[in-house]
Amino acid sequence: MIKRLAAAATFLLAAACSPAPETKPADPTADSTAYTEIDPSRAGVVTGKVVFTGKGPVRQKVDFAEDPNCAKLHKGEFFNDAIALNNNGTLANVFIYVKVGLEGKKFRPPTTPATITQKGCWFEPRMLGIEAGQPFHAINADPLTHNIHPRTANSREWNQSQDAGADPLIRKFARAEIMVRIKCNIHPWMKAWVGVTEHPFYAISGNDGTFAIKNLPAGKYTIEAWQEELGTQQQEVTVTAQGTETLSFTYKGE
Repeated sequence: MIKRLAAAATFLLAAACSPAPETKPADPTADSTAYTEIDPSRAGVVTGKVVFTGKGPVRQKVDFAEDPNCAKLHKGEFFNDAIALNNNGTLANVFIYVKVGLEGKKFRPPTTPATITQKGCWFEPRMLGIEAGQPFHAINADPLTHNIHPRTANSREWNQSQDAGADPLIRKFARAEIMVRIKCNIHPWMKAWVGVTEHPFYAISGNDGTFAIKNLPAGKYTIEAWQEELGTQQQEVTVTAQGTETLSFTYKGE
């Protein structure tokens, strides 16, 4: 009996002196957000076209007189594309996105950057879509200095020069905002627009006026079209699983 008690005491003493099991500290960078997963079998597509009717606007020539170095980057005249009228009577550079219908859902932002390039003393593209939290890259492809100045109301505003050959400027927009105007303080004719959304369901009309919002979960939505000179339009749409809904937005000239 005495031997058993002694052995038990020895075991308890050894256990008490043994080091505690190692625990790994929590990763402060880990994202614990519960993101919405998209099931393609329960999602559909919204396609459509942005049409322009009536008399088209007079094309405005860009005056590079303030910086002759910019003029040297172009052969012949260069025109403003604030209203990008296509040859088939449609509009390019119209931002189309889901405005209502995704409340309560969160989507993981992409890690692939959305990029805007300064080329020929102009922003390319003029219209860009990005998700809040997604990397935003600004590139200077010109042999002269530019300036990137997003006039944002919902995220931190920043304003930075970028020399020729400099590394890309890397930033993020923290919150959604329709729309963020991008300007160059050195060359005032340089303008671009960024639509910052909380989800991946947006599109920009192309050179034939068409657009497509894919993998949109089945449900009822308000879709908005935004054009920098002609304003906004909205339409209601009900998306069904694996269905395709077609919309048409029409802007009128004079």
